[in-house]
Amino acid sequence: MSDDTPVAVLDFGTNTTRLLITDGTSTDIRAHRVTGLGRGLGKTGRLSEEGIGRVLDAVDEFKLMISENGVQKIRAVATSAARDAVNRDDLFKPVSASLNHELELLSGEEEARYGFSGATVGLPPADGPFLVIDIGGGSTEFSYGTHAAEIYRSVDMGSVRFTEQFLINDPPKPEELSGAIQVARLHLDDIDRDHPTMGKAGSLVGVAGTITTIAAVEIGLEPYDPQIIDGFALSRKAAEDVFRTLATESLEIRKYNPGLEAARADVIVAGCCILVAVMRHWDLDECLVRESDLLDGLASELLEVE
Repeated sequence: MSDDTPVAVLDFGTNTTRLLITDGTSTDIRAHRVTGLGRGLGKTGRLSEEGIGRVLDAVDEFKLMISENGVQKIRAVATSAARDAVNRDDLFKPVSASLNHELELLSGEEEARYGFSGATVGLPPADGPFLVIDIGGGSTEFSYGTHAAEIYRSVDMGSVRFTEQFLINDPPKPEELSGAIQVARLHLDDIDRDHPTMGKAGSLVGVAGTITTIAAVEIGLEPYDPQIIDGFALSRKAAEDVFRTLATESLEIRKYNPGLEAARADVIVAGCCILVAVMRHWDLDECLVRESDLLDGLASELLEVE
């Protein structure tokens, strides 16, 4: 890296629009808005005008932060919802115009690879091989390796997708929850068949909003503090306890749990289903929670090419 000019990375996800501004050393500014871009996509195949509008509002906010920090280089990526939507141009054109920078579509495999590189930064290789899991709104990425991702897989299960597919009642009925977990485990059976080593990692590493939220609820963390979350060891018992608590509460009660962002309360139970299914399926006792993820993997590449 030739100087300390910060770079900016934006991620347009199914549920959340996120920003990282970093110079790789002293500057680390993170912001996110729950924009619900992919809500309703399962039924219509389209991104809604309302969702796109919320994303553009977030972009306006983020542009101010980008200009205030003297950013020269930007990378902006869209993930699962944009991969699935027939009208992704309705998002890409206005976002690219607003940023004056081309928004790009990331494949599931690229998402997994960059996520691995961000999540494992600073972890001792002796703790590997690592299985990194990134539970998003529309997809979940799995990546496995020690120094770099050797195997990666993107699966069409996510907190928004599973909420809309399975969790119809409020609170969800037990059979809805077990149905979501069963479908998750069928996806994991597919991974076992194609990549039998993936479930035999030395450490499970979890990133993104579902997993950081489950950790925050377990701690009762109010207000949210990324420094407490990063490196937190979430036990399987704790994940199961949070799942049981949140799944049996109505949305109105659930949103008051310390550590749970109210805007995420309607999809967090489906996210819990996925994490619990993963830990049960591969008999994993603990998940190391990281704040660094896809955004950090993308940013480190931008900084390297300066």
